[in-house]
Amino acid sequence: MLRDNGGVWQNVHLMGFGTVNPEPSDGDFDWGSLDTRMKLVEDTGGRTVLTLCCSPDWMKGGPQGQTDWSKLERAPLPEYFDDFAKLSAEAVARYPQIERVLVWNELKGFYHDDQNRWDYEGYTELYNKVYTAVKAVRPDVQVGGPYPVMTSLAADDHNATSEVSGAWGALDKRPMDVVDYWLTHNVGADFVAVDASTAVRSGDATDPVTEGAEKFAAIATWLRSKTDLPIWWAEFYSDVPPGATGGGDSQASAASALTSVAAFARSGASAALLWGPQASSLEYAALWTDATKDDGGQPTPLTRAWQWLVPRLAAGNVEIGSSQTSPLIGFRAPDGTALIVNASSTEVPVPGHDALAPWAIAERSGAAAGS
Repeated sequence: MLRDNGGVWQNVHLMGFGTVNPEPSDGDFDWGSLDTRMKLVEDTGGRTVLTLCCSPDWMKGGPQGQTDWSKLERAPLPEYFDDFAKLSAEAVARYPQIERVLVWNELKGFYHDDQNRWDYEGYTELYNKVYTAVKAVRPDVQVGGPYPVMTSLAADDHNATSEVSGAWGALDKRPMDVVDYWLTHNVGADFVAVDASTAVRSGDATDPVTEGAEKFAAIATWLRSKTDLPIWWAEFYSDVPPGATGGGDSQASAASALTSVAAFARSGASAALLWGPQASSLEYAALWTDATKDDGGQPTPLTRAWQWLVPRLAAGNVEIGSSQTSPLIGFRAPDGTALIVNASSTEVPVPGHDALAPWAIAERSGAAAGS
């Protein structure tokens, strides 16, 4: 499925989320699992992103030669930032296929509980060391950050800001502070990376599908007011409303994900990475069912639509529209073929065509797509 237009970019983590500890002891490297993952990306025709997270235990103050996976999400100690930067450079030098790197993941371990804010100073110090080390060995590799979770809250939450808000809620000002600080103090960047979900952490969104997708567009508008760097969605999570069942094989989740993709494309995002193409316990869309189970590895309601969209969006020639009178979203290619999404839990009549069932995704061609 990945080989058949399932994705342009594939994201691999330096440690964790599928790979083992690459440097269990100082100077003692174990590249086996990364070698396997990198080969898989090549075998499926993907372009490679490396997320430089997470760090070996000894960089977090733990013992040499051991890995405690319960401590995976701890940040390296400042005195080991140079060592982590060196490891990052070793990885990038080893794999010429890497084109982009994301520095760290969701600021894991960089939070000041006592101050109720992110340690953006510490993260930016790590980022700058990694950026410098990576560029020294591979000037061609594009480097980005800071990869915060752009959380949305109820408007009356004390951490919310009215600067970026809508029917979907209001942005948490704390990750916005991360972006502001990083943009001012980084030594260089090729793109800005963020992630978010359509859900509201405190309170409920009126509509986590269409109004939730508007949150992504609002974040992009805010980022554009701060920087001209390309926008990368390192992760995105498209929720379904109460009463609908979310998951890798959920029709509602597939429709919600495509609604988010429409928001990304219309707001000028450069890329959006679908976390977990294989269905899992997460209640979000996936591209195939759990392949570790009998009869797994099958297409999901998102698969065919994703394969139709990926090459067309990459070519940059998809027209995106929405109905003014019904919850329909459309993607139309120059050849007249189109993908139509019903972003609601009710059947939607379509003049001259069959009605679209709740959360339906329909592919149409020629004259049928143009009406």
